Amino acid sequence: MPWNEPGNNNSGNKDPWGGGQRGGGKNSFDPERWLRQWLDRLGGRRQSGGSDESSGGGLPTGGIVLAAVVLIVAWLASGFYIVGPGERGVVLRFGAFASETMPGPHWHLPYPAESVTVVDIDQNRSAQSKSVMLTKDENIVDVDVSAQYRVSNAQRYLFDVRNPDQTLREAMISAIREVVGQSKMDYIVGEGRADIAIRTQQIMQDTLDSYKAGLQVIKVNLQDAQPPEQVQSAFADAIKAREDEVRYRNEAEAYANSVLPQARGAAARVTQEAEAYKEQVVARAQGDAARFDQLLAQYLKAPKVTRERLYLDTMQSVLSSSSKILLDTGGKGGSNSLFYLPLDKLIGNSDGASAGSYSSSAGSASTGNTASSDPMQAERLRRDTRVREVR
Repeated sequence: MPWNEPGNNNSGNKDPWGGGQRGGGKNSFDPERWLRQWLDRLGGRRQSGGSDESSGGGLPTGGIVLAAVVLIVAWLASGFYIVGPGERGVVLRFGAFASETMPGPHWHLPYPAESVTVVDIDQNRSAQSKSVMLTKDENIVDVDVSAQYRVSNAQRYLFDVRNPDQTLREAMISAIREVVGQSKMDYIVGEGRADIAIRTQQIMQDTLDSYKAGLQVIKVNLQDAQPPEQVQSAFADAIKAREDEVRYRNEAEAYANSVLPQARGAAARVTQEAEAYKEQVVARAQGDAARFDQLLAQYLKAPKVTRERLYLDTMQSVLSSSSKILLDTGGKGGSNSLFYLPLDKLIGNSDGASAGSYSSSAGSASTGNTASSDPMQAERLRRDTRVREVR
């Protein structure tokens, strides 16, 4: 009888390879049955009493293995991540910092072994604050300040400070209060805004570096700085007066810049005219001296002729510039008629020829003879009159 034939009590259902009994012995272990039972327990299935087989139909063994493989693959695939441009990936292994990854695709151990936090380090972030502050000269000013910043170190940004953004805002408020407290009111609301912003940025950056916050301040803007609303009208008047002062000073400087060159030009012109007059006088004196020397030499040669010539030249120069009136009375037997002479016109007329012609016509009218009727007589009368004047 075969060894596995039913009813063979002598064989005892023993495995011919010495594997022991195939039944429900205490030392026997069936992995397939154990996996099926474990899955049944997970699915809430109950086994029949005293039976090794499940009461209902179980999942196929191939399906169970496939599901397990899919779950494992999905779990491993959850470790893939991509870091974008301008970002940094911070890998945490069981909550502690492990590494920092650059832009590109990466993989880490899936949760709960490792996790990744992506930080954007190129994004420009902003913080703003508006509050009332006390100045150095004990005035109150309303300051509106804003700051632009970005992350410079992702590890420090995540771990060294609990709330880095709030820390930066508080550092900005502290820095602007420090700078405003060291400055005067007129300087804050006037020309000192740019300097106050620069000093505030420096103090903020030093404070954040001491905290190791991993933040970099890009720029600080002092958007508005003005006195409280209750006194704005008085400060507006003060600012207007200051602007008027600047305008008047600029106008005075412009006027001075326009007058001084004109005065310098006039002074230079007067100086040049004086120099020219000096040279002219000196040259005329030198010419007169040279002419006198030449005349002296001629006078020593012919004193009488030279003296008469000098007399005639002198009288010619004197009489040529004066008005002359010549009247012909007609000798001893002439009439003593009264003549009407327009003296105002004769005195104002510097032309000797016109005066001479008028006197000739007047003399001719008094005697009843015209100059055109007897030109020889008129010429003789003029010559005689001239000789008498010379004598």
